[in-house]
Amino acid sequence: MTDSQPGVVDLLGVLAYAELTAFLRMAEDASVLAPTLTDRAALGDVAATEYGHFRLVRDRLTELGADPEAAMAPFTEALDAWHAQTRPSDWYEALIKAYVGTGIAGDFYREAARHVDADTRELVDRALADDGRSQFAVERVRQALAEDPKLNGRLALWARRLVGEALSQAYRVAAARPELAVLLGDSADLAGVGRMFAQITEEHGKRMAALGLTPGG
Repeated sequence: MTDSQPGVVDLLGVLAYAELTAFLRMAEDASVLAPTLTDRAALGDVAATEYGHFRLVRDRLTELGADPEAAMAPFTEALDAWHAQTRPSDWYEALIKAYVGTGIAGDFYREAARHVDADTRELVDRALADDGRSQFAVERVRQALAEDPKLNGRLALWARRLVGEALSQAYRVAAARPELAVLLGDSADLAGVGRMFAQITEEHGKRMAALGLTPGG
């Protein structure tokens, strides 16, 4: 393997697996939960973009001399557990997961990328680029809330569950991979990671507002 900054392969490994699983889950949700063909296509487009991002990160791992499967392996348990614990039961939950889940992941990986080399930062930014694709999820949810305000309580609770489960699994990953934890927190302990999680929670509040969800239901 070529020399690289400690933690870079871990960062790219967890990002690659996150993109791969996002593609698989979104494709499934689009097929099973979308109420119309237009909605199926919209979420399918997001899923296809996630797969393109996976290939981008996978190829970078190969360029670094790393085995992509070995780089992803330490993170499969935590990410699979998150998806298993946050399986949407209907279309609106799927939309919120696509928007909120992707946003939380982006906050996590961008924070880690602040502390790596410029080439890796650029790659992470490209892999996390949204380009407005998730806006359709925001529009669909806001329309549903306008038509049925009673949805707010259930969907707000779902969004809070998503961020809680995500932070729990991310903490497990950081605790198990010290070099990645250093990227996240600027320190060998997890105090910095806790501060970063607080920032992610603040950003989550902004996404809740964008969706039109209020904490009190």
